[in-house]
Amino acid sequence: MTKPTLLFVSPRFLFPADSGGKIRTTQILRGLKGGAFHIVLACPAPAPQAPRFEAELRSVADEVHFWPAAGAQKILRFRHVASRLPVPVASDRSRAGCELIERLFAQRPAVAVFDFIHAAVLLPEKPSAPIVMFTHNVEAEIFARHVTVAKGALMRTLWRAQHRKMVDFERASLARFDAVVAVSERDKGKFRDQYGSANVATIPTGVDADFLAFAPPGDDARIVFCGSMDWLPNVDGVDYFLSEVWPLIAAKVPNASMSVVGRTPPKSLVAKAKAASDRWSFTGYVDDIRPHVSGAAAFVIPLRVGGGTRIKAFEAMAMGCPVVSTTIGVEGLPLTPGEHYLRADSAAETASAVVGLLEDRELRQRLAVTSRRYIEANFSFRVAAKTFEEICLRAARVRSPSASRT
Repeated sequence: MTKPTLLFVSPRFLFPADSGGKIRTTQILRGLKGGAFHIVLACPAPAPQAPRFEAELRSVADEVHFWPAAGAQKILRFRHVASRLPVPVASDRSRAGCELIERLFAQRPAVAVFDFIHAAVLLPEKPSAPIVMFTHNVEAEIFARHVTVAKGALMRTLWRAQHRKMVDFERASLARFDAVVAVSERDKGKFRDQYGSANVATIPTGVDADFLAFAPPGDDARIVFCGSMDWLPNVDGVDYFLSEVWPLIAAKVPNASMSVVGRTPPKSLVAKAKAASDRWSFTGYVDDIRPHVSGAAAFVIPLRVGGGTRIKAFEAMAMGCPVVSTTIGVEGLPLTPGEHYLRADSAAETASAVVGLLEDRELRQRLAVTSRRYIEANFSFRVAAKTFEEICLRAARVRSPSASRT
């Protein structure tokens, strides 16, 4: 019997899977493949990239269709400031992408999934199949938090305007979908309370604990942060850690070192760190985070801005790296402070927690072992994918009249 088709629309080329969103998406697709659906992936792809990742693409989809990707120059995004759409949404709008997706809808998929709220800008006016939105954050909440940490009146004004646009876009877009998938109960509640969304289901956050092998934390006072360094919340968090937390740590543990693992760190931040300390390093893009995280004495998540759930926390826990995080840094994750991680929301608290780990081997080992066991027992990506598949099957069976929506 021929399997029903699941059309999966991503506004990003998914490989390398070097950000939390890409990791979550590729794990869900990998778990879906071979299951109830024939998976058809549609995404942008620069021509030189696609052949390099052929094996990875085969691991997540039965068919892949591309539209030409837009230029990568970030400066071009600012031309969208005056748009009625938020800048990141307007940047993802693509005539070629819309035309491809229209053609794929004409092939009558059983259900179509759009990945990230930004992807709604690619949605046909009258989709001819049930449609599911896979959210990774409450995007408007991230914009609101940028307002609170923005430096200067002009930047606060710009972020406020972007926040208003994202609220309008997020509310209108979610209302069009037959089902919405959230990554935490907290996000589900936000969609319900702020936008009146009643059709929201949740999936657990999952990681590949087999791939992320456990290693005991080391004794070399090595601290690590891992995350895409072209994402503003990560840049803000690392800058805050460098400016306000690091001097307190260095005063107590002079041999401490800090490694920032992630693609495209801003040159200005790298220069600032170099001027502040010769104990900081930036890796840029890496094919595999494991050698850079494994054996570290502490994994810091100093986020002040963000949303959704933080895969980076679960990955560090799986690898046996003790986590120090702000409340926002592990928001949406079912973690207990003091048992699974150390919570620290001020610079003094963060420095104290990190120094405590660097100086107390027994504390490092206890957190590492407890966290790994917790991940193994509760957070397999296969469980998350199975839940996602069930949501899509329900959407395909219980067809809402989305074809008549505008």
